[in-house]
Amino acid sequence: MHSNKQADSEIHEDQLLNFLVNSLDQEVPLSLANNAEITAEDIYEVVVGACADGTSVSTLCASSQNGPAANTILYHLRTKFEPERLERVANTLLRQDIVELLPEQVEVCADLHLRPYYGDEDDTENLYHSEAKRGTTAFHAYATLYARVKNKRYTLAVRRLEDGDTASSVLAEFFGVLDGLDTEVKAVYLDRGFYDSKCLTLLQAHNYAYVIPIIRWGKTIQQELSEGWSRVIQHDLTGNLDGHSWTVEFPVYIDCTYLNGKYDEHGVARHGYAADAPFIKTPRDARYHYAKRFGIESSYRLSEQAIATTTTRDATVRLLYVVVSLLLQNAWRYLHYEYVATPRRGGRRLWWWPYKEFINMVRRAAWTALAVRRAVPANRPPDDRFHR
Repeated sequence: MHSNKQADSEIHEDQLLNFLVNSLDQEVPLSLANNAEITAEDIYEVVVGACADGTSVSTLCASSQNGPAANTILYHLRTKFEPERLERVANTLLRQDIVELLPEQVEVCADLHLRPYYGDEDDTENLYHSEAKRGTTAFHAYATLYARVKNKRYTLAVRRLEDGDTASSVLAEFFGVLDGLDTEVKAVYLDRGFYDSKCLTLLQAHNYAYVIPIIRWGKTIQQELSEGWSRVIQHDLTGNLDGHSWTVEFPVYIDCTYLNGKYDEHGVARHGYAADAPFIKTPRDARYHYAKRFGIESSYRLSEQAIATTTTRDATVRLLYVVVSLLLQNAWRYLHYEYVATPRRGGRRLWWWPYKEFINMVRRAAWTALAVRRAVPANRPPDDRFHR
């Protein structure tokens, strides 16, 4: 064990775990009874550990020698969080350190993620229903809003979707978040889940520059996307609200690329983007700028690397795990920039500190804190093959 006297110029892995647990404890207070056997910090230590480890709370607690019982933790997770409140504080939590890293102008992206639900069909009341994908129509669905800064992503908000939520209601909430930031929005990149008349009307009302890949609804657009070369056309969608219908018109940039070096009519891939932005003048611009939104590291891919596994149907507990997995990314980016970079003229030099290594450090710190067992009982002493 190292002593607690640590050099000022290093961050040790146990301090990373403390940073995460303190962040959660500060923004997402848990009211536990005075005589409770465990503290909120104990609970968050296990949740952060399970996310970094990519295992379930039960698995982690089962292998821990001085950690709390899994049932106790799961009981508190199920009973102490109200969904709306968790969502509100989660967004404050995600933004608390990173807003100071945002430049004056920022590009923002919004995504809808559907995680398939394969459980009991009668028990899908808190889930989001959408057209069938991967063999199911019920999903644990989340929308995330993030800022893209030099190929890095900072998550600004996350929202769980239920039936009755529409892409435009989520987008309106996200625009509320953007209004509250001190930075100017340079452009909004949305995934195709936001391609509908209400979202386009909302974008035009806010006067944001935007790019959204289109969905081939209707014969006109199917025809346009099956022939011809790169070009810009005017297109419109009709919306309906309480019996009133309206039409929203917008430019569509159709970009054509050759597939696998084939140069005949069948070797052409056409992509359509609804786009309206001063820096987009050609279909190729639309495709190039939209492709940038994925950044170098996709938040969603990273969150799949570090999220607690669970079989619970409790939507709030699942949301908490998603929030913690997004917090891990934001904290890594914040700490990387603020503490691990070397300040110098013309910007900072970032030390090589990949996300995977950060996660491994947090995981090891959680294992140490929870005294996860490092040996298993054997029915006879290990022979020579176990020694060197």
